Amino acid sequence: MTIVTKRIFAAILMVFSLVVAGGGTAQAQSTVWVQIEAQPTLAEAEARARAYAAAFPNTAGFRMRSGWYAIALGPYTPDDADRELAALRRERLIPADSFIAFPQQFRQQFWPVGADTLNAPAVEPSAVPSTGAEAAPEAGTEPEAVVEATPEPALPDETPAQARRSEAQLSREERAELQEALKWEGFYQGAIDASFGRGTRGSMADYQASRGYEPTGILTTAQRRELVEGYRAQFAALGLAQLTDSRAGIDVIAPLGLVEFDHVEPPFIHYTPSNDRGVRLLLISQSGDQRTLYGLYDILQTLTIVPEEGERSRSERSFTLTGQNAELHSYTYARLDGGAVKGFTLVWKPEDAKIMNAVVTQMRESFTATAAILPDTAGSASEEQRVDLLAGLEIRTPEVSRSGFYIDASGAVLTTTEVLGQCGRVTIDETYEAEIAARNDTLGLALLKPREPLAPLGHARFAAATPRLQSEVAVAGYSYEDTLSLPTVTFGTLADLRGLNGENGMQRLEVSALPGDAGGPVIDQSGAVLGMLLSRAEDGGRQLPENVQFAASVPTIAEFLSAAGLAPAASESATALAPEDITTLAEGMTVLVSCWE
Repeated sequence: MTIVTKRIFAAILMVFSLVVAGGGTAQAQSTVWVQIEAQPTLAEAEARARAYAAAFPNTAGFRMRSGWYAIALGPYTPDDADRELAALRRERLIPADSFIAFPQQFRQQFWPVGADTLNAPAVEPSAVPSTGAEAAPEAGTEPEAVVEATPEPALPDETPAQARRSEAQLSREERAELQEALKWEGFYQGAIDASFGRGTRGSMADYQASRGYEPTGILTTAQRRELVEGYRAQFAALGLAQLTDSRAGIDVIAPLGLVEFDHVEPPFIHYTPSNDRGVRLLLISQSGDQRTLYGLYDILQTLTIVPEEGERSRSERSFTLTGQNAELHSYTYARLDGGAVKGFTLVWKPEDAKIMNAVVTQMRESFTATAAILPDTAGSASEEQRVDLLAGLEIRTPEVSRSGFYIDASGAVLTTTEVLGQCGRVTIDETYEAEIAARNDTLGLALLKPREPLAPLGHARFAAATPRLQSEVAVAGYSYEDTLSLPTVTFGTLADLRGLNGENGMQRLEVSALPGDAGGPVIDQSGAVLGMLLSRAEDGGRQLPENVQFAASVPTIAEFLSAAGLAPAASESATALAPEDITTLAEGMTVLVSCWE
């Protein structure tokens, strides 16, 4: 039993005695008090009385004849008071200059508020052990806090000496948990060894300073409770528990307080958010080998739940994917295990990054694969069926896509500036990263160069002669942007060598085209490129007929490429090609240019 607990029992005995015992003048004169402090103002005295009352329930406060305010313990019989004073001094629970005071020295009682114990009968004091007690509070400090299971009162501060003695009573597990909590809060970087050395003391001082406490490097009882309970509360909300999914053949510790089972859509078992924290969990399970593992690695990176920014690693038998953007973070782990690929993906909001990264570590360490494998026919497809969904998960799509075409054997691409916008990155055929080598927004022309050299099946060869009006032309482009895997070829005629207002460097076409075709090559009957289709712009607010389109001419393109250090290749063919041959030629040079966030 602690000293503080014994003080509580003593107070209970005192209250009981006050209820059952009679009172009288003769009896009152036989009671005395142990005066422990005196303060010059009522406010200071009330504050000190409140602090002492947390450890000594028989604390009382009186105004003295001198005008000061006394704080005393009691009432006791004279003999009991002598013993109590000696014991409390010996154990340093009260100031060394405390003394026996008599009722006639006191006047009005101010503590407890509304009480009148000045003439109350004496109560037998509680026994005080001779060792292990804590030091008396010093001026400006408060005595040891009362720690009860239910209810838990607010804890006053302790002196460093008191805090160190209460700290000494902690078990190894409690000391280790304090280090874990300090590490969690970012103040401790050392090993969890339950040893409070220089590093731990420094982190305690830093924690205290961050909370506005005196940075002593020794946490008080109240500060330890604040730190550990805050640490525990964050993890309690996760509902971390063993998840055994017999369908997937997976055992793992997961945040079951944040997710709930939704549906099965191979190779995933979907666990959706159960509250507004927005956490999602996927269990991955499918039969396969290394090719399956590598294929899954590539496919997962096309999903919106795996943002492009983040570390990726792949070995012969496992891989990890991390992703972060402004909307979500995710972590994926998968491995080959007994003829199956098994793993998990956890998705969360950026504000939960700290705690969810800790969860990921625990999931990775606890992940166990069992014999079961999710069949390819398990569950049912999600109700929403779209080409941009994979097993119920949304595939990442570009912000905008337009057309372009190779202009040399190294893979340089000519395209429209319309596709560039505010791109985080630009790709060729959604696979190859490209950089903007040159652009002219007035002409609407942009030159892209792949970050790694390509070897295209074909590239443009430009018409050397002036094209003939009303000749047949073909426009190649990705009319439906990224929906189709090959370009569409549309046939039309060359209507004029200038724009509607007589602009040079521009050709007018009569051809049906869609926005996705912009940037594609305009090809004559011999297979030579005679221009690039421009993005459609209305003329002064006028609605032009749908088949009126415009293209940048070869001289305009040549001047633009020359300024960028490239010389366009000239066509040497004059033989008319069949439409199917023009289509094959166009497919070899035309590319999809995509702008991504």
